[in-house]
Amino acid sequence: MTEGDGAPTGGTPRRPRLDDVFRPRFARWVTGTLGCVVALATVLLLVLLPGTGLVGFALGDRIGIGLVGFAIVWFCWRQATVRAVPGPDGLRVRNLATTRTVPWAQIVWVRFGEGRPWVQLELDDGDSLAVMGVQRSDGERARQEARRLATLVQVRQRTGPAA
Repeated sequence: MTEGDGAPTGGTPRRPRLDDVFRPRFARWVTGTLGCVVALATVLLLVLLPGTGLVGFALGDRIGIGLVGFAIVWFCWRQATVRAVPGPDGLRVRNLATTRTVPWAQIVWVRFGEGRPWVQLELDDGDSLAVMGVQRSDGERARQEARRLATLVQVRQRTGPAA
């Protein structure tokens, strides 16, 4: 039996299948934890702030604090949910700001050289697309995931969308 990220519920982690979802581990853990801390701190701050008066905070101040807290939590949630989902017709890449589906035939090269914080896809139109679902902060696992993605691209281009 496995959990949603492909890790077994007990014992050693299994090897990912070729078409499993690509997700970072370290960034998900850090931003998920940070988002929870900021959400809790924002709620506590809003509850514990003194009310209106000479030293108190007015409704506008509280709304501003709540909006800043919400923006930070949203950013953390978005970062924690970056991923790349292989499908029969292409790779759906969800990054921090955008989501894009790239057909397998459009991917020319998968790059993950030194100095790159995440995998880059070189596309046939000369553009490149970051795949934040594979991040260097995951160390050796990131290198394995980059190789898995490169292999997946080769297999999908060779066999076509029906595979």
